[in-house]
Amino acid sequence: MELSNKTAREIYYEVKANPARARFGFGRKAAIINIDVQNAYTNLQEFPKTAYETDPNQIVYINQINALARAKNWPVVFTYVAYMDSAEDAGVWGTRTNTPDSLQNIKFDSRRAEFDERLVIDRQKDVIYCKKMPSPFFETQLQSLLVWHQIDTVILTGGSTSGCIRAAAIDSLSRGYRTIVPEECVADKHESYHFANLTDLLLKYADVVSVHEVEAYLKQ
Repeated sequence: MELSNKTAREIYYEVKANPARARFGFGRKAAIINIDVQNAYTNLQEFPKTAYETDPNQIVYINQINALARAKNWPVVFTYVAYMDSAEDAGVWGTRTNTPDSLQNIKFDSRRAEFDERLVIDRQKDVIYCKKMPSPFFETQLQSLLVWHQIDTVILTGGSTSGCIRAAAIDSLSRGYRTIVPEECVADKHESYHFANLTDLLLKYADVVSVHEVEAYLKQ
């Protein structure tokens, strides 16, 4: 395949149409991991410098698959990023907080740390973790939760495709989970990053499928 004159989007759809490997496939039981669907990354009106959108229906689709998982009593997990005012809990991230809109300047109890109001979250049933680094597995209780629920499939939504989604997919695969990324449910700052990383995920770390295929699996 000649790549030199193709866009990242074109390459992705060519690879998707002619996959170089077999799928991991869906397993017996899945958990939905919704990564950082919070104002800092989704609220384009209030935070245009850091928020992003690839599919305008992303949160609609996220709500739909979460509802299907809840109906099966399968885990629905939300993560968000937030740091202390001092940034002492940000580690090396904290050395980059020189601008008010830096991603490492998301403070506890701020608008940027709050979940997007369009999300449907069951506060009695869904699991919520604060994470400090890209992967939701890093220094959270996520792995223990998945083991307890006998999960073999992880479905990732949120953002960014090139950052936290990619990190989550690598960690998920490394822990032996079938890893699924519904393409309409993830987003990035620019489509070039988004589609380039979807291609890489598809080739290496995850099954990148349509949200409708995920919905069909969850309805079984």
